[in-house]
Amino acid sequence: MFLLHEYDIFWTFLIIASLIPLLVFWISGLLAPVSKGPEKLSSYESGIEPMGGARLQFRIRYYMFALVFVVFDVETVFLYPWAMSFDVLGVSVFIEAFIFVLILVVGLVYAWRKGALEWS
Repeated sequence: MFLLHEYDIFWTFLIIASLIPLLVFWISGLLAPVSKGPEKLSSYESGIEPMGGARLQFRIRYYMFALVFVVFDVETVFLYPWAMSFDVLGVSVFIEAFIFVLILVVGLVYAWRKGALEWS
């Protein structure tokens, strides 16, 4: 038999946790001053009058540079647990980690040859 009264504390917490944000948004909507005008509707750029459109195209090279950085940054995090338990794991894990680093180096050389690491 499934007893719902055992979960009363959970349901109470869930209802209160759901109502507090809604209540806060509702109160701020009531108390906040509403001023509409051209200054309010314009984009803010450190007090400088915006010029040009909001849609700018960036070169794909910037995205590639960031993507390569994120990939290699995340992959090097995988080396930390291996390095912390290197003395316990043995030679076979060292060979596996060496292959992993070798794959990273091959990927880095590939990205370098394709020009993904050149900034300008």
